[in-house]
Amino acid sequence: MAGDYTETQVIVVGAGPVGLLLAGELRLSGADVVVLEKLTAPTTESRASTLHARTMEILDSRGLLERLGDIPQETVGHFGGIGLDLGLPGPYPGQWKLPQTRLEEALEQWAVELGADVRRGHEVTALTGTGDAAVAEVRGPDGTTRSFRAAYLVGCDGENSAVRRLGGFDFPGTDAGRSLLRADVEGIDIPGRRFERLEGGLAIAARRPDGVTRVMVHEFGAGPADAAPTFEEIADAWKRITGEDIGGGTPLWVNSFDDASRQAADYRKGRLFLAGDAAHQQLPIGGQSLNLGLQDAFNLGWKLAATLAGRGGEALLDSYHRERHPVGQAVQSNVRTQALLLLAGHEVDALRDVLAELTDHEDVRTHLAGAVSGLDVRYEVGTGSGPLLGLRAPLRDAVGDETGDKGGTTTFELLRSGRGLLLLAPGDDARREDLRTVAAPWSDRVRTATAVVEDGVATTGALLVRPDGHVVWADGADRDDPAGDGALTGALERWFGSARPRDAVRPAAARALRVVPSTAAAEENRRSGMDRLTGRTALVTGSSRGMGRATARRLAQEGALVAVHCNSDEAAAREVVAEVERDGGRAFAIRGELGVDGDVTDLFGALEQGLLDRTGSTDLHILVNNAGVMGGVGAADVTPEQFDRIYAVNARAPFFLIQRALRNMPDGGRIINISSGLTRFANPDEIAYAMSKGALEQLALHFAKVLGPRRITINSVAPGITRNGNPVFDIPGAVEQMAALSAFNRVGEPEDVADVVVFLATDEARWITGSFVDATGGTLLG
Repeated sequence: MAGDYTETQVIVVGAGPVGLLLAGELRLSGADVVVLEKLTAPTTESRASTLHARTMEILDSRGLLERLGDIPQETVGHFGGIGLDLGLPGPYPGQWKLPQTRLEEALEQWAVELGADVRRGHEVTALTGTGDAAVAEVRGPDGTTRSFRAAYLVGCDGENSAVRRLGGFDFPGTDAGRSLLRADVEGIDIPGRRFERLEGGLAIAARRPDGVTRVMVHEFGAGPADAAPTFEEIADAWKRITGEDIGGGTPLWVNSFDDASRQAADYRKGRLFLAGDAAHQQLPIGGQSLNLGLQDAFNLGWKLAATLAGRGGEALLDSYHRERHPVGQAVQSNVRTQALLLLAGHEVDALRDVLAELTDHEDVRTHLAGAVSGLDVRYEVGTGSGPLLGLRAPLRDAVGDETGDKGGTTTFELLRSGRGLLLLAPGDDARREDLRTVAAPWSDRVRTATAVVEDGVATTGALLVRPDGHVVWADGADRDDPAGDGALTGALERWFGSARPRDAVRPAAARALRVVPSTAAAEENRRSGMDRLTGRTALVTGSSRGMGRATARRLAQEGALVAVHCNSDEAAAREVVAEVERDGGRAFAIRGELGVDGDVTDLFGALEQGLLDRTGSTDLHILVNNAGVMGGVGAADVTPEQFDRIYAVNARAPFFLIQRALRNMPDGGRIINISSGLTRFANPDEIAYAMSKGALEQLALHFAKVLGPRRITINSVAPGITRNGNPVFDIPGAVEQMAALSAFNRVGEPEDVADVVVFLATDEARWITGSFVDATGGTLLG
């Protein structure tokens, strides 16, 4: 039946900000995800424009703020139209004004770069979520229907959610009693109005930097609209309330929203989940709806990914509803209050006056600001009574990386890998060492770092932080376990799974639901059950194209985590990473020019950081020296600069890469150098190149004796004429001539060489070292 479905691990329905953030979170942890969106193109309507402090922290902890550029900040927000200072301790006090379209664009770019498969024009028409999979019937842009199958499906498809309806989720609550008409209008010049309550109703007007004015209006006593309003209706209402005529403007967008308040009784039904407005409907005033939904996705993403990776179970998945449902209830309560204060008539004026007086009291202001900003969210995370348990971590604290990075960083940056964080306090070295020892079996899932002293004040004691930034253990917080070790172990097991080593990067349950297009069945069968390099890491230099690209993909197919290196073409390297991840493998891109001063140091700095983020270790098991440059000129025309460049890249860089790699390579590692058949086959136009490759081969011969006691093998692979993207391979006559040189009467393909390299990287090649492997297809036979 596999060929009857498009299979993945998670289906996300809805490509709005909530669905795209969820997709990125899943990909960050290696889960396969397909996003299905009914619309054929991203909307141009910015329904929301406000990000609150907690959401800004979330975006920063995934490195997304850099993509958004400068975002205007406003310290003063409102509660039901009553001005409220939203400033609270943290790096992002207040509210931040960003069009939803811009946020959506950045989130989609991030998710796609990580390997998410976003499919627009795909409408879910039927849904089942029982047994061992969720299956969605989907009508595509061409009108045909096909099936998508996944371990889990998440509805992020808004207040009219098809997933909620088709999945049979109860959605209790109250119907709308009032509505607010809204339009974005070009070509009008009216005074700004901030929640002005006039005699006949409420008026809001705000001019954007692009000259477009957003107007919102409500007539006191008016019920909800029966249908979508026209611009003429909005203009008439605006004139009745304010006396201003906006009818000559050009409407860019017209809609209304109401004060209906509903919440799904359950956020999870078996293999189906709801997030964002699919899970809760409320008046989207003050931006709380968008922020609430993004925070839903942030809570759910890492839990689904951990479960798919074999590090979580039903309890972890159930914690999504248990944690987020009460948060949704609390937000709906404050939004209903705000709706009353905003949209009710003058009978609530006295209530508004009292509330305005109360907000002058700091404890009231702080309470309301925490509710609006999302900074007051506290989850029930287990035993203990520490003041930070369940709250977000103190994310501004500077920290020093336990790997020896003395430059320091922030906990935002440490959380960007999607892993947990054990944050140790400075001081008591023995205690710190004890905690590191306890956490060591989880080092692939939890990164350890030490807080530094800021302004003479040390951070609070050791903290265990989930990938979503919430504290789940604090040293000394458990009265029954004052030493904290047992409680730390319990928290690690509860939130990060068993301490036993994982037997595979992709466990069997997850592997059964990989993205496998039916056209790739033969390739899947070839790979099935191999995974000979699971748990190992590899660096392939020059792997953004050609043989390096093929080698990186094959190593990943065998289970290795691969660092895809490029000299300058980062887009091509990211494309290789995306290909690897679509195949169910793991990879990351690093950039570094070879053959220049500092090349090896810079490259290994990026490599070690990438390995540490993904494995908790800087071990490198496999090094493939593939990067190289050719001359392409006769011996008489080679300049000293060209000669030096060829040797710097082809011989010097591999030597020092090997030298440096041996500091990271465990016993039993593998080094493969890509040489050339030109060391055995004359070509007068490539003398300098052939000389450099001959030098490279000497590395294998002589290093083999040195590395033998460590069971590290080192070998040279010599390709022949191999298709590499050169235009000459598009000329049939030239290809025919080149093919005649091979015993097989064809030119080589990058995969031909990649398979040889991968063999030498496996345990099957443990008895081969210091060798020259002819991978020319018989070209050297003469």
